[in-house]
Amino acid sequence: MTIPAPLTRPARKLHGPARKLQGPARKLHGLWEASPLTYLTLLAAAALSVAPIYWMFVVATRTNDVVADVPPPVLPGGHLGSNVHRLFANQDAYFAKGLLNSAIVASCVTVSTVFFASLAGFAFAKLRFRGRNALLLTIVATMMIPVQMGIIPLYMIMVRLGWQNHLQAVVVPFLVTGFGVFMMRQYAAQAVPDELVEAARVDGCTTFGVYWRVVLPALRPAAGVLGLFTFMQTWNDFMWPLAVLNPENPTVQLSINNLANGHFDDYTLMFAGTSVAVLPLLVVFVVFGRQIIGGIMEGAVKA
Repeated sequence: MTIPAPLTRPARKLHGPARKLQGPARKLHGLWEASPLTYLTLLAAAALSVAPIYWMFVVATRTNDVVADVPPPVLPGGHLGSNVHRLFANQDAYFAKGLLNSAIVASCVTVSTVFFASLAGFAFAKLRFRGRNALLLTIVATMMIPVQMGIIPLYMIMVRLGWQNHLQAVVVPFLVTGFGVFMMRQYAAQAVPDELVEAARVDGCTTFGVYWRVVLPALRPAAGVLGLFTFMQTWNDFMWPLAVLNPENPTVQLSINNLANGHFDDYTLMFAGTSVAVLPLLVVFVVFGRQIIGGIMEGAVKA
């Protein structure tokens, strides 16, 4: 089927102005093109960030006689398997138990923090109740108190409850955080329209049904970011587990610390333990990193 000639003329007329817009488009695109100096700066920053981790891995694959070499070794050796075997066979570190305990503690704290923080954030952002602003201000005020100030009274509470040297002592006090509540409240206030909540109520959803079926899916990018930060912070926590747990029931950070309590510093053993302890963080970062990128892209589209 052929198009009549009169219908083709407007299209030809519009093609001229469209061609004229290509010049400004190139200039606008040029504003966003990165210069070679930007790439060099980014490469230098990435190299400085990765260099200590790479050197840690290199030492974990070698013996102790290369730790003080100048210049340091840059290529991995062939002793990674033997160092990891000595790591798990060490009787003072309880490294396998430390990995398991850290996985349990970090997973429980992460899931609980994301759930309760998103639930409270939804309540503060979309529900109207008496004392809402005062209660939110109180939660934000808890972020101003250093963790070190609460160690002694918190330790006394754990002793009274009989939770000393048990994993619940490092799980229960951190099931929800003020930072998580504030973060989810701010995101819910912007990402969840009031009309969506009202429509769900008209359809017969209860308050928890609105949270579970409407609000929580909208909070997924922020929940991924909060989950990543919470897991990393809990996995790397050292001070509170050191105060409340014994060396026979450690987390992974205490296990690495116990490796340095021998008659001499076995750096290859410590670096092998650190390398193994970093692997779960890399896996979690890969999983939750997609949520971070998704949240950034969603914010860019909304903007």
